[in-house]
Amino acid sequence: MKKIFLAFFLTLMSLLSYSQSENEKGITMNSDYGSNNSEIRDILQFEGIEYLKLSFHGKELADKSYHLTVKEIWNGKIKSDSTIMNSKTIQFEQFQKINDTVFNLKIISKLTNDNKLKMTFKFPRFSTTRKFDAIKSDDYSLRNVAEASGTEIKYGEKFYLLAYILPYEKDGAKYWCAVESSGKDIENWGKEFGIEHYLVFEMIFE
Repeated sequence: MKKIFLAFFLTLMSLLSYSQSENEKGITMNSDYGSNNSEIRDILQFEGIEYLKLSFHGKELADKSYHLTVKEIWNGKIKSDSTIMNSKTIQFEQFQKINDTVFNLKIISKLTNDNKLKMTFKFPRFSTTRKFDAIKSDDYSLRNVAEASGTEIKYGEKFYLLAYILPYEKDGAKYWCAVESSGKDIENWGKEFGIEHYLVFEMIFE
C-alpha cells in the first residue's frame, strides 16, 4: 500500500512540476476593471466610460515585440481588419520591444454622442486613440474574452484578447455573459446571436 501511495505521490509531483514548467514558459495575465476609488467609479459609470487595466507577466517577455489588431464585424461579416499597434513599426528602436518581464496595457473607452466607439490604448511609454463606427446604443460592453475563456497565452501565437460587444436579446432581456461565455468561435457571434455590430481584438507577443 505504501509503495502504491509513494508511486502516486511521485506521479502527482511530476505532473505538477511539468505544469509549472509549462506555465513558466508562457504568459499570465491579470486584469482590473474600473478604479479602486469609489467616487471615480461613480464618475466612470455616470459618463459611460469603461476602464480596463491589463498586466501581462512572463519570464521571456523582455525583448519581445507585440502586435494588437482589431476586426470590425457588422451583421456577421468582417468589414475591416486593422492594426492598433505593431511595436516593430515604431520609429524609435528602443520602443520596438518590451524591456521588462511585465507588460502593462490600459484601455479607456466610451460611446460618443456621434455614435463612435472611442478607445484609447495606453502602452507603457505612449498611447494611441482610435474611433470606430457604432450603432446608437448604450449597451456596448468591453469584455476580456481571453480571461473569460481561460485562454493560454503563448509566445508567437495570436490570441483573442478583447471584444466590444452588444448583448444577445431574448424575450425582452439582454445577455452579455451568454455571448462572452459561448466559446471561442468569436468571429461568428454576430450570426449565432444576431448581434448587429461588435469589435474583436487580437494580440500576439513574438
